Amino acid sequence: MDDMILVSIDDHSIEPPTMYEGHVPAKYRDKAPKVVRTPEGIDQWVFQGTATSTPFGMAATVGWPAEEWGRDAGTYSELRPGCFDLKARLSDMDANGVLASMCFPSMAGYNARTFAEAPDKNLSLMMLQAYNDWHIDEWCAGSDGRLIPLGMLPMWDADLAAAEVRRLAKKGCRAVSFLEAPHAQGYPSLLSGYWDPMLQAVVDEGTVLCLHIGGGMSLIKLAPEAPADHSVIVPTQVMTLVAQDLLFGPAFVKFPTLKVAFSEAGIGWLPFYLERVDRHVQNQKWLPNHFGGKLPSEVFREHVLACFITDPIGLKNRHEIGIDIIAWECDYPHTDTTWPESPEVVWGELTEAQAGEEDIHKITWQNACRFFGFDPFTRIAKPDATVGALRRRAAAAGIDTTRMSKHEWRRQNEAAGIGVVAR
Repeated sequence: MDDMILVSIDDHSIEPPTMYEGHVPAKYRDKAPKVVRTPEGIDQWVFQGTATSTPFGMAATVGWPAEEWGRDAGTYSELRPGCFDLKARLSDMDANGVLASMCFPSMAGYNARTFAEAPDKNLSLMMLQAYNDWHIDEWCAGSDGRLIPLGMLPMWDADLAAAEVRRLAKKGCRAVSFLEAPHAQGYPSLLSGYWDPMLQAVVDEGTVLCLHIGGGMSLIKLAPEAPADHSVIVPTQVMTLVAQDLLFGPAFVKFPTLKVAFSEAGIGWLPFYLERVDRHVQNQKWLPNHFGGKLPSEVFREHVLACFITDPIGLKNRHEIGIDIIAWECDYPHTDTTWPESPEVVWGELTEAQAGEEDIHKITWQNACRFFGFDPFTRIAKPDATVGALRRRAAAAGIDTTRMSKHEWRRQNEAAGIGVVAR
C-alpha cells in the first residue's frame, strides 16, 4: 500500500472569501461576489442582489464527525482549513497519501449555474473568468504542480463557452467542468447540436470535458415522499442517461477524438450497461446505427474515462469495463470522501478484487495522467510521490487528522484568525 501513487481527479475547493481580490479590475471590484456574515452568524455569498447561503454540511464535512453532517448553512471558520486554504489543502493531501488532485467548483459557493441565472450576463462572464483565473493562477499555480487545472464554462451561450475553452487552453488549462445533462436545467441537450461550437473547441484544444454528477437529478421524477437519501444515492445512476445521449447521439460521431470524464459517477453500473448496448445494436437490426462496424462498448472506451471513489463490485469487473478507462477519486472535502483513509480503502478494494501491480498503477494514477495529459513527476521524484513518502512528510510536519465538532473548529479557527468573515 505504501508504494501506491494516488492521483485524484475529483475533489472540490471551497472558494475562499478573498478569491476575487486581484482577479477583478478595480472598477468592478465592488460588483464581484462577496461573502458576508449575517447577524445570525451565517456566511453568505452575495452577487447581483442575490444571497446564497453556504450549506457546508454536505460540501465540506471533512473535519467533522458524521453526526454533524447535514444541509445547514454555516461559516468558513467551522471548516477544516484545507477546504479553502491552499497550504492546508496540500498538507491534507500529504496526510492522505495523495500526490495530485483536480478540484471542481464548490456547490457551496459560486458555480456555473449561479452565474447563468444572474441578470447581468456580461458581469457574470467577467466573474466566471475571474474564478477561472483564481483557480489556475493562484490555487493551481501555487501548488507546486500538484493541482490539475479545471475551468468553468458559461452555460448560457455555446459560443461564449467555446471562447472560454480556448482562453483557458492558452493558460495551460485543458479540462473543463460542464453539466452532465444540460437539458435537465433548461439548456439545450447534448443531443441537440447546440453545443457543437464548444465541443469543437474542446477537441481542437485537446481539452477533456468533465461531466460531474449532481446537475441532472430532475431527469428522474422522485416520489413526493422521497427522503434525503435519494438525492445522495440516485445521482450516480443519472449518468446512464448521459452515456446514452453521448453514445447514441451525434457527439462521438461529429467529434471522434472527444474525451469525456464521467466524474463521481462510479463504475459498477458499466458492465451491465455496456453489455446491454452491445446486445441492443446486434439485436435491433431495424434501427439505424452509426458505430462504423464497432460495438457501442468499443466506441465508449475510445472516448470515456470512468471514475470512482469506492466501488468494490466495479473493480472486480474491471476487465469487463476496460482496465484502461478506470480512474480513482478522493472527493475531498465532501461527505463521500474517504480522507484520511483513502489508501487503506482503495487498497482493500483492489486487494479484494485480486488486482495485480499493473492494474493498480493504471487505476490509481496512470489512466488519469494519460487521459488528462498530466505528468505527476515534473516537480517531485517518483520515490517521493508514493503514499508512504507523502504520509511520512505529513507526520514530520505534525499534520493532525482528528475530527472535531463545528463548534470546536470555529473556536480554534477564529482564535487564529482563520476563516473569519466581517459582517
